[in-house]
Amino acid sequence: MSNLGSLVDFGVTRARFLTILFIVLNAFTWYIVAFEVLAHMVDSINMTSYETTMMWIIHFGGVTCTALVGAALSNRLVSRHNLLSLWMSLGIVSSLMPMIIGITCTISIAIFSLLLGLAFGLGMPSCMAYFADFTVIEKRGRSGGIIYFAIGIGTFLLWTAFIPLVHLPEQLVILAIWRGVGLAAFLAFKPINTGTKVAESPSYAVILRKKSLLLYLVPWIMFCLVNSLTRPIFPSGIVHMSIVLGSIINGLSALVGGLLSDLVGRKRVVISGFVTLGIGYAILGIFHEHPVSYYLFTAVDGVAWGMFGAVFLMALWGDLAEGMMSEKYYAIGGLPYLLSGFFEILAATHIETVFSPYTTFSFASFFLFLAVFPLLFAPETLPEKKIKERELKKYIEKAKKVRKKYD
Repeated sequence: MSNLGSLVDFGVTRARFLTILFIVLNAFTWYIVAFEVLAHMVDSINMTSYETTMMWIIHFGGVTCTALVGAALSNRLVSRHNLLSLWMSLGIVSSLMPMIIGITCTISIAIFSLLLGLAFGLGMPSCMAYFADFTVIEKRGRSGGIIYFAIGIGTFLLWTAFIPLVHLPEQLVILAIWRGVGLAAFLAFKPINTGTKVAESPSYAVILRKKSLLLYLVPWIMFCLVNSLTRPIFPSGIVHMSIVLGSIINGLSALVGGLLSDLVGRKRVVISGFVTLGIGYAILGIFHEHPVSYYLFTAVDGVAWGMFGAVFLMALWGDLAEGMMSEKYYAIGGLPYLLSGFFEILAATHIETVFSPYTTFSFASFFLFLAVFPLLFAPETLPEKKIKERELKKYIEKAKKVRKKYD
């Protein structure tokens, strides 16, 4: 294999992995930055709180509905390749839409908000299924960790190096060009037999009745809710600092967490993340008046997010769908993460006036520790055979070293 493959074996060829990496990277970075541009548009227009809430309901409702519908349509009524091509093309159009309809009123922003939601939700499950289908299960964690790390770096560079330096029309053009580059890469490097690895596509009702999925999904929902409801309480200075420091820790933790999830299993990594974050919130609840506790929590939060990003966002749902089409698994698993942004927006105007920081952080710690219990009964999605093979390999390597020492 190539030099890259000799350093880190992803279970796929170098060209294929880089293609998958870029397509997922392009999708996430485009949406994250476009969402920030939309948020700035909302702030620039004099909207009532009711209008703002309705606008965000339209956006996140569009993301949710199209994600569920797109996952159901993929490879049934529409081939995955055609769906992803349409999805990326829609992203280009939606990026330029404010230049066409203008942004002078609430209705125009609501239209852009809806179109942006549709342009992200429609193909996101198929994009992640594309990643899952072309990575083998025992190497999916490290692949997901590297992609999640790249998303953090790419978002930071796109947002800080390009977007703030230009005005809104140029920002929209940059977003359209960036999405167009993703479409060009997908069309140019599409692997052969895309989407034919798996055949069965169970219904949402069948998937949601699976105990293994629920034992992972419930803790993931609890984490996303806790994260979104506590974020508005943080001081603004800490939030800005965490964007830079937290993203660095987040990325490094994703690399380590992804690799560990392939070595010791997804379950241990996820439980470690919940326990670490629970301790962080407990410290924050007790010492919330001391700035040092926020800096400590930023580091802890970055570590946990890196682990969760590599496992929950990238690897886990593909593992659970092994042998079947994974679009619907990724749609279900991705929605708590996406909708957490909506709950954070709603909580921003209410949570601080209802609960004190001590109460909020203490409850957050309690619920995160509570979320560990379903994980204790969850099955390990990484095949036990692979874990034992790695442990045996390590034992043999140590035995060889000991033998050389005494020869």
